[in-house]
Amino acid sequence: MLITDDFLPIPVPESLSATYLVPMAGLPRVSPKTAVRALEGRLAEPVHGLATQMLDSPLMTVDTRSVDEFPQLPPDLLTAFGATEAQLGRLAAASHLVVVQAEYRPGWPPAHEWAARAVAAAVAESVDGDVVDVFGLQFLDPATALRSLPDAQGRVRLVDWVLVPYSSDAEGLWFTTKGLRRFGLLELQTQGVPDHLTRAWGAVMTGAARRLLRDWTDGLSGEEVPAFVQLPVLATVTGHDIAVAYGNPEQHGATAPVLLRLELDPATDPEADSFLSLRPPPGHPGPPGKYYAAACATLFSGIQPDVRYARPGDAMSKAIATARAGLDGVRARFLAGQLPPDSQLVVKYGLPGDEGPEFVWAGVTSWEAPERIVGASASEANTDPTVRIGSPVVVEAADVVDWALLDGTGVTEGGWTQAVLDAGEPPTA
Repeated sequence: MLITDDFLPIPVPESLSATYLVPMAGLPRVSPKTAVRALEGRLAEPVHGLATQMLDSPLMTVDTRSVDEFPQLPPDLLTAFGATEAQLGRLAAASHLVVVQAEYRPGWPPAHEWAARAVAAAVAESVDGDVVDVFGLQFLDPATALRSLPDAQGRVRLVDWVLVPYSSDAEGLWFTTKGLRRFGLLELQTQGVPDHLTRAWGAVMTGAARRLLRDWTDGLSGEEVPAFVQLPVLATVTGHDIAVAYGNPEQHGATAPVLLRLELDPATDPEADSFLSLRPPPGHPGPPGKYYAAACATLFSGIQPDVRYARPGDAMSKAIATARAGLDGVRARFLAGQLPPDSQLVVKYGLPGDEGPEFVWAGVTSWEAPERIVGASASEANTDPTVRIGSPVVVEAADVVDWALLDGTGVTEGGWTQAVLDAGEPPTA
């Protein structure tokens, strides 16, 4: 095996397994084979065929057990990963669990995951029940589980298989992935991420997971499973990677690529997991958090600073008026926690300059007083050297000329002034 400074050898497990549960009160109404046959025509190939074949092979087992025979699932962690009170109630009331387990070699397709989830969803649908993904500690209703499986073109959304939880410490946010081990790859982590990049960096991590998973499965494409797969030490992430991971390939995210350095962080505790850490590339000056903020600004470049002016009555003035008319409403949604999941609110405001205002963006972190917004700059200002990506800012609401909601694919709501700029209206004085 060739080892160079440009590649990182990652060990490949001999086999992979998947476990799904279907809680139910009483015994199953139909056999797993009958339940899977009911999905014919609704479940795309090759998944339907994989599920049928694996049910007839020693690679899959489907057992019905008393709930007392299975270790109790932690309700606090299930809740943290989205379980509702109704789902937890059905689990508590269950007398039996249908346990679906499958095993397969590393590579693509991940037959163990696809087949086990399909069978579990089929069984759950037959009893109007839930699917519990043991690896992710997630409840899935049958329809959601089936939608997560490949479509007729073989496409899947990585966000249906890989989560990106985070926690906070004195150095900032610690992000990890939870799901790459389904495919045999080590999970990713990033430490010291600035607090205001909560949603943006989660999207970057998802895009990085997509890129590295593609490299990983390419390395497993031979007939024999290798002992190691070499991953590039400098991983490239683009807006396209993020868009595809979220299932929006048409939003191709044609942005400049961002480089991240991949390092192996082996666990010191034999019971703990090793990680692949994402860090700034070699030679980057300054703290890592500044690089992460700049990387987000590059990948979500649909929100950019713009310098210059609008005259009354032109398209830009109309865009500003539209944005300002919606400020109270979006503030109310922000305070009530009613913004779409995985979205970030940003505002555009003017900085005074000798030749007129420079308009820059900031991510909103607090908006308690209607007239004052607390946030972190998402732009590098030309006119004010203190306004840098990630720097704290206080914005007067009266200075706001636009707002937008961002997710991993770009602008999902708002951004009216940016739309005018993208349409090519020339700056006016």
